[in-house]
Amino acid sequence: MAVAFDEMNGPLGDLRPAYAELSRWLKETPPDALEYRRQEAELLFRRIGITFAVYGDSESTERLIPFDVIPRIISGKEWTLLERGLKQRTRAINMFLRDIYHGRDILRAGLIPDDLIFQNEVFRPEMNGQQVPHDVYVHIAGIDIVRTNPDEFFV
Repeated sequence: MAVAFDEMNGPLGDLRPAYAELSRWLKETPPDALEYRRQEAELLFRRIGITFAVYGDSESTERLIPFDVIPRIISGKEWTLLERGLKQRTRAINMFLRDIYHGRDILRAGLIPDDLIFQNEVFRPEMNGQQVPHDVYVHIAGIDIVRTNPDEFFV
């Protein structure tokens, strides 16, 4: 069975260099202070609507974006590796949206059912045929990053 990668301590249990300062801060911070900060963040997320819906869930309600007050630290070397995949994913999302609002090749090919697009509440028919600067429909994207080992990520 796969075990989750420990971002702070790595596979051998040694503190990873990028986490040295955070580790020191965590040792000095009382647990109730962390809990207070988590509650503050949750309240703020609810107030300003940082939520998502689970599509296909008949009882879907808006859920808070998962949030951890302890940040994931990504080194410069790791970011260089991730950056290519994140840019590729964002380009793919923009290409998909361009196709949906223009040629609809993906629908004609039967790769996605039409109703998944046209019945979706965020589909905007007024965007059909509209040109956007540089074909950029998505300026900000929430993309999951999953680390499988010290040098491997999936985006």
